[in-house]
Amino acid sequence: MSLDRSDAANEQIPARVHSGRGASLGFKLRKYKALYLLMLPGILYYILFKYAPMYGVIIAFQDFSIGRGIMGSKFVGLQHFIDFFVNTPDAWKLVRNTVMLNVYDLIFRFPAPIILALLFHEIRSRKFKWFVQSVSYMPHFLSTVVIAGIMVTFLSQQTGIVNHILDWLGFGRILFLGEPGWFRTIYVGSEIWQTIGWGTILYLAAIAGVDPTLYEAAKIDGANRFQQMRHVTFIGMIPVMIVLFVLTLSHFMETGFQKIILLYNPMTYETADVLNTYIYRRGILSADFSFATAVGLFQSVIGFVLVVSANRVVKKFSDTSLW
Repeated sequence: MSLDRSDAANEQIPARVHSGRGASLGFKLRKYKALYLLMLPGILYYILFKYAPMYGVIIAFQDFSIGRGIMGSKFVGLQHFIDFFVNTPDAWKLVRNTVMLNVYDLIFRFPAPIILALLFHEIRSRKFKWFVQSVSYMPHFLSTVVIAGIMVTFLSQQTGIVNHILDWLGFGRILFLGEPGWFRTIYVGSEIWQTIGWGTILYLAAIAGVDPTLYEAAKIDGANRFQQMRHVTFIGMIPVMIVLFVLTLSHFMETGFQKIILLYNPMTYETADVLNTYIYRRGILSADFSFATAVGLFQSVIGFVLVVSANRVVKKFSDTSLW
C-alpha cells in the first residue's frame, strides 16, 4: 500500500514542477515588469530593423523588379553569385582588397587600444592620465565625414600640413590621396586614431576587475612593474580580448564603407575599391538590387562562418566564448 502511494506521488512530481516553472515565469514578469518594459524598445528595434529586413534576402535569388515586387519577381537561383565570381572581372580584386584592409586592421588597429590601456594603467600622474585619455577619446565623437575631411585637409598635396613638413625637411611632396600604395596606410591610420580611445575603455574596465591581491602576490614573488603588467594585468584582459576578437571577425568581409567612399577616387581603385563600395555602385547607383544583395549575402555568410568557427576554437582553449 505504501509503495502504491509513493508511485502516485512520483507521477505527480513532473506536473507540479512544470506548473511551478510557469508560475515562476509569471512571477518574474510581474516582479520585474519595469525592467521588461525598459527592454521592450530595444527588443522592438532589433525585431523591426534587424530581423524583419532579413525577409529581403530572398531577392538575392531573384531577378528582382520593383514593379513586380518580391513575390512576383522571377526566381533565378544562384545566378547572381555565379555572375559575380565568374563573370565579374574585378571580383577577386574586390575580395582581395577587402581581406587586405581587414588583415591590416587586425594587425595594427586591434592591438592599439590594448597597448594604450596597459600604458594608461601604468601612468601614476592622474592629471596627465586624464589629459591623455580625453585627447584620445575625442576623435570617437567626431562623425566619419569630419574624420575624412580632416584626413583630406592634412594630406592635401598643395596645402596639407604633412606635405608642408615634408617639403620643409627637404623631401618631395606626395600625392597621398592619389597613390594606391598609400590608401591602406591612410585608412588604417585614421581608424586607429578614431577608435583607439574608445577601445581602451573596455580594456580599462577589464583591468579594474583584476584582483588587487594578485599584484601583491606578484610583488612578494619579486616581480617588477613590467612583469606584473605581463603576468597579471595582461592576463586579466584576455577574456575581453577574446570576445572583441571574435566579434571583429563578424565584419571581416566588410569595411568602413563611409570612410572609403569619402577617401577613395578612381586613381586609388586598385587598392581602395572593396566589396562595400562595389555594392554601393551596383545596387544604389545602378539599381541592380538583386545582384548587390547577393554580394552582401556572401559577405554576411563568410562573417557568420568565421564567428562560429572562431568561437568554437576559443571555447576549446579557454573558458571565454560568446556562447
